[in-house]
Order: sequence, then C-alpha cells, then structure tokens
Amino acid sequence: MRIEFTLRALADPTRLRIMRLLAAMELAVGELAQVLGQSQPRVSRHVKILIDAGLAERRKEGSWVFLKSAIGERRAPPLGAATARLLAVSEQDDAGFAARCAEDRRHLAAIRAAREDSAAEYFARHAAEWDQLRGLHSPDGPVEAALQALLGESLGNLLDIGTGTGRIAELLSPHAAAVTGLDNSPEMLRLARARLQHLPADRLDLVQGDFAALPFADASFDTAVFHQVLHYAQAPERALAEAARVTRPGGTIAVVDFAAHDREELRSAHAHARLGFTDEQMLAFLADAGFAAGAPRALPGTPLTVKIWTGLRQGVPAPSHSARKEHSR
Repeated sequence: MRIEFTLRALADPTRLRIMRLLAAMELAVGELAQVLGQSQPRVSRHVKILIDAGLAERRKEGSWVFLKSAIGERRAPPLGAATARLLAVSEQDDAGFAARCAEDRRHLAAIRAAREDSAAEYFARHAAEWDQLRGLHSPDGPVEAALQALLGESLGNLLDIGTGTGRIAELLSPHAAAVTGLDNSPEMLRLARARLQHLPADRLDLVQGDFAALPFADASFDTAVFHQVLHYAQAPERALAEAARVTRPGGTIAVVDFAAHDREELRSAHAHARLGFTDEQMLAFLADAGFAAGAPRALPGTPLTVKIWTGLRQGVPAPSHSARKEHSR
C-alpha cells in the first residue's frame, strides 16, 4: 500500500462513504449502489479505485460481487491500520460526514431488513416441509453420522443455531447435558417444540432470536452447531463471532453447509444469501472468530457437496457486538 495511492483514492466523498460502510460489514456492489443512490457502473468505478489502492477487496460469488475492507487494526500493514483509524476519527470529528454516514447505515439497514423479511416469509411458507427441502440437496444420513462422529459423545450444554424443525437438536440431545435451540421463525420453533416434546423440560430451551445477536450470556455453551444455516447469513462472520462469544474456551463449534457452488437459482428459489463456502473462506471466518479449526470433512452429494468444518474455542470469549461498539466510541 503506497500513501499517494491511498490519498488519491480517499479524495472523493463517495469513496469515503463506501469505506465507512465496509468498515462495518461485507457488502454486495448492488447494495452499495442502493445505499448511495448511484448507478451500479458508477459505484463499480469507485470500487475499482479503492481496490487498486489496497483499501478494499473483491470477492465474486456467482453473479454477485462482494466487497470488504482491506484495512483495519488486525489485518493490515501499518499504513492501512493508520488509515482505518483516520477514517473512524474523521466520522467522529466531522458532524456533516457523521450525519451522512448514519443516513447511509439507515438505508442499508432498510435494504437488509427487506431481504430478511423475504427470507422470513419463505421460512413461514415452507416450515412444514423443511426437512424434505433439505433432502433435495444432499442425503441427511451420512452427513448426520459424520457430524456425530466429529463432535463425539460429550457435548455439554449444546446450542443449535438455526434449529429449524429441531432435527439436529433431537439427533444430538442424547449426548448433551442440555439443549438450546434458537431460530428466528416462530413457525419453525412450533415444529421444533412438537418434535422435541419428549425431552425433559429442564434439558430443553427453545428461543426465538437472531444468530447475529444471540440472546445469551458470554461463555454459556460447550458446543455450538450451525447446520445448513450459515448460507442464509448476510454477514456469516458476524454470526460466527456471536457463536464464539457464547462458547466457552475449549468448547467446540461445527458448521455444516454447502461447499462453494454456482447454483444461482438457490438465491431466488430458496432465499440463500451465499452460494456455499470455500475452505479458505470458512477457515478464515473461524480463525477471526477465535476458533482453532480442524480439517474439513467433505460429503459429496447430487448436485451439491456438503462440508463439515469444526473448531475449538481459544482464549477468552469474544466481546459482544454491543460491547465492541462501546469500546470503539
């Protein structure tokens, strides 16, 4: 990263706004265009300048292009870290710029809320047939057997994130001291409650909530599982950071999801936000969240391959999202 390229790239209000948005989350180019109120070709030109300057990174997924910040305290060379601090300070000290950034974030929140509402409507329509829909992608039996083998027989307090109809919670419950199933869909939780009604009440808790803001205290669980859930996340790294926060040091995470694929129709037909994950992406997500990852396990299917990624929680729990916001002020 060279300072002259950095200064030229940031000498434009639109690119400054883009960098402040990317400081919070990975975004699609189309989302940026909607937030900024500009055409996608124009936004793409701004994005190219930021990428060429080493300030942003680009990732293609199917027909979508996602962007993330390439600077920050944890992952950048000194100039990049200094630039990230300067951008944060500029928002704090410039009331006009701060107001513009706040408005951008409100627009982004509205766009994402509309997409989440669409996904919620999809879940409500298909809750009763969810297990059958999942079976269209890859056989359940071998995947579930592999998951059980990887997790072992002593799961402690288990959190099933995105429990859906409760199938995985039921499968793993004989090896757990207590089971908590979380889902954002009341229809899913109703079906899970019916499926899991045979479990003792003091060993089962079903909770409605968002996997990006888990309603649990730090270090509450020994095992956390995402089973065919993370591809619905607009920001999977945030969901994994929350899972890390509520997992005790030495605890285990397991992510069962699709390997990266090009089945574009799954976005519109089944509300998938991500077309699977590469090992490189997932291992980076786990490491950033504070997990030491194990070797991925692949289970080829037709037409999609299912992967199981596992990790052990390292050190102390990650701070909650609200705590990180307070710390950054």
